[in-house]
Amino acid sequence: MKIASRGTRCATVIWVTLIMAAVMLSALPPATAAADRVQLNGAGATFPYPIYSKWFDEYHKRHPEIEINYQSIGSGGGIRQLLQGTVDFGASDSPMTDEQIRRAKIKVLHFPTVLGADVPTYNIPGVAAELKFTPEALAGIFLGKIKKWNDAELTNANPGVKLPGNDIIVVHRSDGSGTTFIWTDYLAKVSAEWKSKVGTGTSVNWPVGLGGKGNEGVSGLVKQTPNSIGYVELIYAVQNRMPYGAVKNAAGNFVKADLASVTAAAGVADQMPDDFRVSITNPQGKDAYPIASFTWLLVPAKIADAQKKKVLTGFLQWMITDGQKLAERMSYAPLPKAVVAKVTKAISLIQ
Repeated sequence: MKIASRGTRCATVIWVTLIMAAVMLSALPPATAAADRVQLNGAGATFPYPIYSKWFDEYHKRHPEIEINYQSIGSGGGIRQLLQGTVDFGASDSPMTDEQIRRAKIKVLHFPTVLGADVPTYNIPGVAAELKFTPEALAGIFLGKIKKWNDAELTNANPGVKLPGNDIIVVHRSDGSGTTFIWTDYLAKVSAEWKSKVGTGTSVNWPVGLGGKGNEGVSGLVKQTPNSIGYVELIYAVQNRMPYGAVKNAAGNFVKADLASVTAAAGVADQMPDDFRVSITNPQGKDAYPIASFTWLLVPAKIADAQKKKVLTGFLQWMITDGQKLAERMSYAPLPKAVVAKVTKAISLIQ
């Protein structure tokens, strides 16, 4: 009897254990079915890569079934891959040109995401001061006409700073880049010589300098090259603890890039065109930083895959609401309310 009793007790324990396990399993949320998982692929601008990376990670935490992969390859590459149909969306710091839009097999919508700034960053051994740059100085340096750090155009703007007589080494982007578009768009507005000899574009024929790929490449070259100057997106200078200068704006004030001065540059936001293609470099306003820009996601107006359409439109809605709250901590300025309202309406145009 004792043996039977023990056997019965063992069987009872096993059954109770199995029943409890079944109850616990039934209480767990169901695993996401493979069919419910959606992956979006995008590519493009390095300028907003830090905030995009943060956004896509945060959105995945909220929606584990959604994964958004993004390649930071430059605006030119993002536009090219979108036109080739190899990505679900592109990203660019320069609006697509009329010619690019005509070449597109389907209509492409521009969605502004945040505002950022190009800053002149430099590496001058022995100089710890924050430098000031006039438009004439920046144009002259990148044209190769201002060759020495102690040129009068630089020393006059920086009294009390002992600038060396060393040669200036210019660093620019080697890849097709929206950061370059912003920089050259600004130089073309403040220098007639730059406009006629070099012009504006994601890629230009640089008169002088070394090329670095991506904001990362330019940052790296400036950091390792004494007496160099380059242009990078603000967050790259901040993250790498690189010095960057104040720039004289259209009102005649030297202004350093920060959230307030970049937001001030977006004063034209209420006049933004319906397609969102606008330049805000060299704006009016005493507090406006002169080398600022919106950056855009480029999205097909018609998405055949219903799941991808739902996911992409859902992300865009989140991006212009909760996502904007993350912008400032990443050194980007959030979209003005007037722009958010226009973007909300534009999302409904995706078919």
